[in-house]
Amino acid sequence: MEKIYTIKDIAELANVSKGTVDRVLHNRGKVSKIALDKVNEVLRTIDYKPNLIARNLKNTKIHLICVLLPSPENDLYWQPCLDGIAEAKEEFKSFNVSIKTYFFDPTSISSFTTANEAILKTSPDAVLLVPLFFKESLDIIENYNALGITSITFNNYLKSDSIKNFVGQDLFQSGRVAARLLDLLVKKGQIAIIHIDEDYENAVHMQEKEKGFKNYFKHLDNNDFEIITFKLEHLDFKNKLTNFLNEHSNLAGIFVTTSKAYQVAEITSEMNKNKISIIGYDLLASNVEFMNNNAIDFLIHQNPKRQAYLGTTSLIDYFIFDKEIPRLKILPIDIINSENATNYIL
Repeated sequence: MEKIYTIKDIAELANVSKGTVDRVLHNRGKVSKIALDKVNEVLRTIDYKPNLIARNLKNTKIHLICVLLPSPENDLYWQPCLDGIAEAKEEFKSFNVSIKTYFFDPTSISSFTTANEAILKTSPDAVLLVPLFFKESLDIIENYNALGITSITFNNYLKSDSIKNFVGQDLFQSGRVAARLLDLLVKKGQIAIIHIDEDYENAVHMQEKEKGFKNYFKHLDNNDFEIITFKLEHLDFKNKLTNFLNEHSNLAGIFVTTSKAYQVAEITSEMNKNKISIIGYDLLASNVEFMNNNAIDFLIHQNPKRQAYLGTTSLIDYFIFDKEIPRLKILPIDIINSENATNYIL
């Protein structure tokens, strides 16, 4: 077994006192250059690593991590995030970390800002958040940074030097993956990009998916596709989508940029338009049901549980184990169909 060196061992090897070794290891008090060099040489030789677990047990500070995400009551896509956070809590329950979760309505900017105001009142050490609203998120994250609060994001990528880390997929590339799938399915004709229930101008994740999707077809040889974009809100959703489908009788494929492909598939099924190929996101039960009934062809799995878990544990590792937070943690783009969905749901 690898030898575990104590302060006494290091002191004997360096021929200095235990007090000198303690001052070097914890960077406190005065130490002569000769003694410092002796101790550092021993540390290099034995590849000494401090016992961070023991150090944490002696530390009485409780690190507060706040998590801010859209409410699963508004969108079931976010429910697995709670499971990921709960898993991280259980794994590190013996350490000096407190994790509190806050929610906002994903259709309301004011709900988002109000939740952030509530977080600020707790004086957290760090915030893990879903920056659903581009402009407001940048302002809030800049404020965190000014207050010395570490901020990392997941699911939606924002470019900012104030953000320590992003966990999620390459959304531009996921748009290209969706385009490739529809290219294989329909070969030619009209394809609609459908955005549902979000302010497109302030939703970077939708913009990136659409950019990637269009980029694929832009560079495609012998391009026989017509790409159109359609934005839908929940209000009068059925009538608007029905009218859109009737007005575009040659529609061959649909790319839904959110987790709500089932809402589109429900209407295409009622209208007997199952000839339209549909690509969507996420393993919601309704999405999987329509996929198993061949109304949805493929789903791109964004793995929200894994995203939330990795975001939470990266902050815990940072505060408890002095581990550097990686700038990016890009998750794979998993393509799901009726043949392999069960393996991801279990």
